[in-house]
Amino acid sequence: MCESAAVAERILVVGSGGREHALAVALARSPGSPAIHCAPGNPGIAEIATTHAVAVDDHAGLVRLATEQRVGLVVVGPEAPLVAGLVDEMAAAGIAAFGPTAAAARLEGSKAFAKEVMASAGVPAAASVAVTTVQEGVAAVDQMGFPIAIKADGLASGKGVVVAMRRAEAIEAIEACLADRRFGAAGDTVLIEEGLVGPEVSLLAVCDGTRVVRFPAARDYKPIGDGNTGPNTGGMGSVSPIPDVPDALADELVEQVHRPVVAEMARRGTPFTGVLYAGLMMTVDGPRVLEFNTRFGDPETQALLPRVDGDLAGLLEAAAHGELPDAPFAISDDPAVAVVLASEGYPAAPVTGDPIEGLAEAGRIADVYHAGTAPGEDGGVVTAGGRVLAVSARGASVADARAAAYRAADAIRFRGMQRRSDIAAGIDGAAS
Repeated sequence: MCESAAVAERILVVGSGGREHALAVALARSPGSPAIHCAPGNPGIAEIATTHAVAVDDHAGLVRLATEQRVGLVVVGPEAPLVAGLVDEMAAAGIAAFGPTAAAARLEGSKAFAKEVMASAGVPAAASVAVTTVQEGVAAVDQMGFPIAIKADGLASGKGVVVAMRRAEAIEAIEACLADRRFGAAGDTVLIEEGLVGPEVSLLAVCDGTRVVRFPAARDYKPIGDGNTGPNTGGMGSVSPIPDVPDALADELVEQVHRPVVAEMARRGTPFTGVLYAGLMMTVDGPRVLEFNTRFGDPETQALLPRVDGDLAGLLEAAAHGELPDAPFAISDDPAVAVVLASEGYPAAPVTGDPIEGLAEAGRIADVYHAGTAPGEDGGVVTAGGRVLAVSARGASVADARAAAYRAADAIRFRGMQRRSDIAAGIDGAAS
C-alpha cells in the first residue's frame, strides 16, 4: 500500500462528472476518513461531500475556496483546468494539488506536443503528420492510405477523433476542424495518423515527477453503438481488468511508455505529476500509443476506483508532494464493469431536463455515479448532460460484475435513455 506521512483532513475535488463522483467516493473511503469537498459537484456527489457552486474555470474562486476551507489537497478531475494552469495557481497560493502543471498537461492539451515527447523518449507511437490547412491534410491522407485517424490537436471532450475508412470521410473530418472550426482553436492543428489495428487498452499510472505507480489495465468503449458502431463519444462503459493485458504485461508497458515519458518531461524541466493515462493499441507489431491524457479517464475511473483496496488519498497526496514510494498499490482481484447511461441525442445534441427514476433501486445493486445530472423542481434528479450516469459493479468474475451492472442499469429510467448492451461482453466468459 502507498501512503503519505500525513493525509489531508480535507480534500477538494474539482469537477462535476462521473469521474469526480467516483473520486469523491474512493477518497472518502480512505483510512483517514477525510472530509470531501467538491466544486461544483452534482446531486450524487452532494450525498457524500460538501459541494460548492464554483465553476471549474473560475480559478481564482477555486483557490479562494481551497484557502477558506483549509483543504490539505486539491484533486483536479477534468482536463481543461489542468491545461489552463489551475495546479500552477494552487501552488502559487501554497496549496498542494494533485495534477500536472500547465506545461506538463500539454501532453494532453496538444497531441502534436505529445508526439514530439514520445519521439524524444523513444516511445512507440503511430506515425502521424500535423497539418494546418485542408490541402495539407488531403495530401497526408493520400500518402498514408486507410484506415486513417483524423485528430483535432487540442481538447475536444473525447469527440475530436474520426477513424476514416474512405477518402471522402477523411476529408470531411479534416474540413470539420480546419474549415468549419467545429472544435474551435482545438482544431487549428490536425493530426493525420496511420490507422492501427488491434485491441485498445487504457493504462493509467500515478506519477510524482520521478516515480510511477500504475493501476491495472482497463478498456473503455468509445462509439455510441453496440459492436463499436456509430460516432465516438466520451466513453460508453469500461471494464477492469482485461485478460489480454495481465499485470506482468502492464508492468512491461509502464517500462516502455510511462517511465520514459516521465523521465523526458523531467529532463525538459517540466516534471510530470498526476495521472498519466496512456491510450494504447496492441498491434501485431507491438504496443503503440494512440494518445495521452493527463488525468483520470472517464469512464475508466468508474471501473478502476471501485477496485481500490488501498489508501487513495494517501497515494494522491504522496504524488503531489513528490513522495511516491516504489511499491504496488492495493487493488482488489475482483473485476469491475461500468455501464454509461446517456441522454437522447447524445453525442451530437443531448436532450436534457428529463426526470430520472430508479436511482435508489439501482444503488442497492451497484454504485451509481452521477455525471450529467441536476436537481429537479420536485426534489428529484433530472438529466443535465450527454453522459448522465454510470453504473458500476464489482464481482467475483467479469461476468458477475457485468450482470450486476446491467441489473442496476435496468432499474433506471429516463426518456430516450441510450446505453450499449455489449460492455465487457465476451471478456473472461461474460455473456454477450
